[in-house]
Amino acid sequence: MSNTDILKRLFNVYTKKYIPKIFIALFFTLILAGSTSSIAYLLDPAIEKLFIEKDQSLIIIIPALIVVAFASKGLSLYGAKAIMIDVSEEVRKKIQMDMMENLIKADTDFIQKKHSGRIITNIINDVNNMTGLVSVALLNLFKDSLTLTGLMGVMLYQNWKLSIIAIIMIPLASFFARLLGKRISKITTQSMEKVGVLNTYLMEIFKNHKLIQIFQKEVYETSRADKALDDVKEKQKKQQLIFSRSSPIMEALTGIMIAILIYYSGNLIIKEELAVNNFFSFLAAMMLAYQPVRSLATLNLIINQGLAGARRILPIIDEKPKIFNNLKLDDMKIIDGTIKFENVSFNYDHAERKILKSINLNIQGGKMTSLVGHSGAGKSTILNLIPRFYDCVDGCIKIDDQSIKEKNLSSLRKNISLVSQETTLFDDTVFNNIKYANLNASEEEIKEATKLSFSDEFIDLLPKKYDTLIGENGIRLSGGEKQRLSIARALLKKSKIILLDEATSALDAETEKKIQEALNYLIQGKTTLVIAHRLSTILNSHKIYVVNQGEIAGHGTHDELIKSSVIYKNFYEKQVQKN
Repeated sequence: MSNTDILKRLFNVYTKKYIPKIFIALFFTLILAGSTSSIAYLLDPAIEKLFIEKDQSLIIIIPALIVVAFASKGLSLYGAKAIMIDVSEEVRKKIQMDMMENLIKADTDFIQKKHSGRIITNIINDVNNMTGLVSVALLNLFKDSLTLTGLMGVMLYQNWKLSIIAIIMIPLASFFARLLGKRISKITTQSMEKVGVLNTYLMEIFKNHKLIQIFQKEVYETSRADKALDDVKEKQKKQQLIFSRSSPIMEALTGIMIAILIYYSGNLIIKEELAVNNFFSFLAAMMLAYQPVRSLATLNLIINQGLAGARRILPIIDEKPKIFNNLKLDDMKIIDGTIKFENVSFNYDHAERKILKSINLNIQGGKMTSLVGHSGAGKSTILNLIPRFYDCVDGCIKIDDQSIKEKNLSSLRKNISLVSQETTLFDDTVFNNIKYANLNASEEEIKEATKLSFSDEFIDLLPKKYDTLIGENGIRLSGGEKQRLSIARALLKKSKIILLDEATSALDAETEKKIQEALNYLIQGKTTLVIAHRLSTILNSHKIYVVNQGEIAGHGTHDELIKSSVIYKNFYEKQVQKN
């Protein structure tokens, strides 16, 4: 996407709706330009009438006009900035919301490929650079170009010969700005990449703090932190240095211009071709023009910085999920909840190694079915395919003889509850974490769910009971307590299909017994698919599937598999020994 295409898109999608406000800001910049130009012009009559002709009648009027000019300049500048800040913040929010909406709806595969630290960098740092196009670049373009035009008018009015010398400065400044702009775009992209790496590293440090300490890697991680911070420092230092290079260039150009003007104007004054009052008014206009010329010279740097951010953000906004809620499809109507896998194969990103190889499952509705097998056999993948976190590559998955790909995604997922081995909780209260399953649930329903999952036993012991904050991902709770809250959420959702990914693996024997009782209540009339490593869960299953290297190595009841499946028999004997 070219720079022009990016700017057109940013205007049409994010800025166009604020055109009325931008025109008001433009009106303020016109007042600003007029005020600044009048300040330079007023020096002409001030010197001529007050200091040379000593006209007493203007002793109050001219100073008063200068005060009005400065006041108008300050107020109009504030007005223009206030409006553009409002517009830029609205644009910032819109861009960030577009990113968030797309990330929330994105495919699981897309999210897992990107580290959260890099995404945070995109949402904050890159968006800041993008909104700089509105808050800084657009405002400066209006403000400084109009002000420069007004001041050039004053200079031309005072002496057109001197004005020609001053005008030469503008293309020279633009030439050097363009050279710096190419460099700033590249270094901004590199800088944001390093910030993304740093954010990624910081999140890993906080998440693995205990691991670092138990392996005594404090010195090692400190060294890594120093390297990450040093990379960011070097890139941002280069970025700031490129911006700073405009100062000596502009100072040098201004110094040369002033020297030439003083030399030339001195000759004109000596020859009486230029009055002193005209010269000082011209000089004031030229000095006041220094700031807008310098600002316009660095405008290219800000634009390139914003474009660099846009190139990192727009691909995220443009990413279209392959699995999405198609409202044109009919809702899935689940009666029995029987799930069938018909010759289902799956592999990640079309890799050569297949995770699942033409498997066939018949998970009877209203019953508990268990999946057993070694780690990496493909059990979790089977669970992930049912709510369509991923789609199978070949074959078909049906619920009550309805293909899940041919029905509305929302109607599918609202009938499924998932209790994962990796319990995910929010940094919120116990009450809100459970209510997340059903935001319309009453307090009585929430407390009933906690009672059935035996969560109420530990909740009543917490400092603020249901209003207790549990910390990031429930860090203030034990593994078993987090697991029970997760089960409470599944109970509250009242789904017809329950997916349990080793849901009892983090519980002690006493708690597991209670959870098993809760699950017995939960599965009445519901389809329950469990990845189980514990005998209690396996023995209570209506049917067991043995998964081995992405294939179904056997299925049946416990008694049948003990006789027919060597893999299951070995698995069972290990569980007996463990118990």
